[in-house]
Amino acid sequence: MWWWLLGVLSCALLALVVIFFLTTGQRYKVFSEKCLRPPGPLVSDSKQRNERLKRGFRVDRVPPALDAVVIGSGVGGLTAAALLSKAGKRVVVLEQHDQAGGCTHTFQNKGFEFDVGIHYLGQLHENSLLRVVLDQITDGQLQFTRLEQHFDTVVLGQPEQRREYHIHAGKTAMAESLKKQFPGEEEAIDEFMRLMKLASRRTPLIATLKIIPYWLVNFLIRTGLLDRLSSVFRLATTNHSEIMSGLTHNKDLQALSAYLFYGVPPKKSSFLINALLLHHYKRGAYYPRGGASEFAFHIIPVIQQTGGAVLVRAPVQRVLLNQQGKTYGVTVLKGQEEIEVRAPVVISNAGIFNTFQKFLPQHIQDKPEIQSLLGLVRHGMGSFLVFVGLDGTKEELGIVSTNYWMYKDNDLDSLMEQYSSLNREQVLGNIPMMFITFPSAKDPTANIRHPGKSCMTLLTMAQYEWFEEWEGTKLGKRGQDYVDLKNSMAQELLDWALTIFPQLRDKVVMVDAATPLTNVHYLGAPRGEMYGAEHNVERFKPETVARIRAQTPIDGLYLTGQDVFCNGMAGALHGGLLCASAILDQILYIDLLALKTRLKNKWANPKMM
Repeated sequence: MWWWLLGVLSCALLALVVIFFLTTGQRYKVFSEKCLRPPGPLVSDSKQRNERLKRGFRVDRVPPALDAVVIGSGVGGLTAAALLSKAGKRVVVLEQHDQAGGCTHTFQNKGFEFDVGIHYLGQLHENSLLRVVLDQITDGQLQFTRLEQHFDTVVLGQPEQRREYHIHAGKTAMAESLKKQFPGEEEAIDEFMRLMKLASRRTPLIATLKIIPYWLVNFLIRTGLLDRLSSVFRLATTNHSEIMSGLTHNKDLQALSAYLFYGVPPKKSSFLINALLLHHYKRGAYYPRGGASEFAFHIIPVIQQTGGAVLVRAPVQRVLLNQQGKTYGVTVLKGQEEIEVRAPVVISNAGIFNTFQKFLPQHIQDKPEIQSLLGLVRHGMGSFLVFVGLDGTKEELGIVSTNYWMYKDNDLDSLMEQYSSLNREQVLGNIPMMFITFPSAKDPTANIRHPGKSCMTLLTMAQYEWFEEWEGTKLGKRGQDYVDLKNSMAQELLDWALTIFPQLRDKVVMVDAATPLTNVHYLGAPRGEMYGAEHNVERFKPETVARIRAQTPIDGLYLTGQDVFCNGMAGALHGGLLCASAILDQILYIDLLALKTRLKNKWANPKMM
């Protein structure tokens, strides 16, 4: 009886918190159907694109009377800035790289265009929450192309014993396809799909822990009511291998349930995050029409509408604090001089480690409340990418939009643990996993923008320690040993990829590679991590989820991006939503769901449109 009474009390407290948010303070009208416009023509002129994406920092370009300054122009930073702009705030986004976009930026090399972080996306079907948000922060200008129903192929085992499995999108097609490939495992597959659906539907409860007061979260945890509210909290705090080993003994099926790698072996990762990653593509996989840089290209005008700006080559050095410990802006290095950019609110999309260990003075860093937050997380694993230029169209080369995930063994726990334990001298010849993708085959505009050219990107995880010897060296000036290691790893991955696509062997025009140090240079990632703080199971404990939120112990300083919620474009975007909600003191998800309902009703009743 006692827990039932406590449950009623906690629900009442939660309701009171929501009512408080809805009835107190100023309410901003952030979302509107009226902002949506028919998508304009694709802008491919490099001068026009550069004027928006590569607008350099100058003092006279900093808008006056700023409401907020954002450090970093990744999706988390741009989303927070765009939402605040829609609330009437004037925001400047400062990017240390020479173009905006963070992991959504693209680059060109010898006439080939490569993306660095957006390989494919899910949950973009009509009127999905993610699609509605993206439409709002781009005024409906960002377009997507749906990929093949068979969007991923997972290859397990050594070449002589290679097994290929196909992953299909579709409400029922994903499960049906797996059952055909794993006869006798129907019950395990059904249960996995049920848990995956549960994880997706109940994840908003996880996000709620970042919104409601921490004392209420603490109360729910201490009384045991949190686990009684939903089993999603058990899924979040249980490692993936434990749950999957209870469903099936088939090692290949276990591997398929966690094939979307991000640097953490299944036995050290949360079942919730792996389930969400796969569920993300259940309704289809998509790619931005015009390439990944379209994200920043179409979000920036929304920021500019209220007098804001996005400025590049603007490396932030410090967050400015007054005598009371409140933020009042940042400094930007311009030549040898530090320029002050003042605003009452500072939003960091640079990650929790950069924010607390780089931008704050030492005596603030040393505060127990800062150190306790840093103690909850650890650096994620770095990445290694190979960019391959190919001579020919996708039709001529016989390539498709389907991605390939390669593993030399089906025991992903042992495989990933052994790989991450290697020292630098042991790496070559022992890379056990790789992702293969063809961005040009996914974008129908690619052959128009770059006729007769195709590109392939290869990706694997990599320890920062393998490249740490060259820490602090400049790009292009790291010495022959570094070049040799980088090129040898790139060649190993390329040779492996060519065993799957032998027809490309004579079509390779150029090869370039990016190490964790490359990510340090271009992304500002402290140890070359693409996905922020490590996504281990400890990160998804309720206490950690609740404590790492947009608000920080520093008055006026907020976090956004992947470290606030989870990895990937969608995770970074939700980090931006949570950040803007905290700053505006308004739960934007409530307004967003109301808009989503109105749009759904309009689609159901065309006369309302």
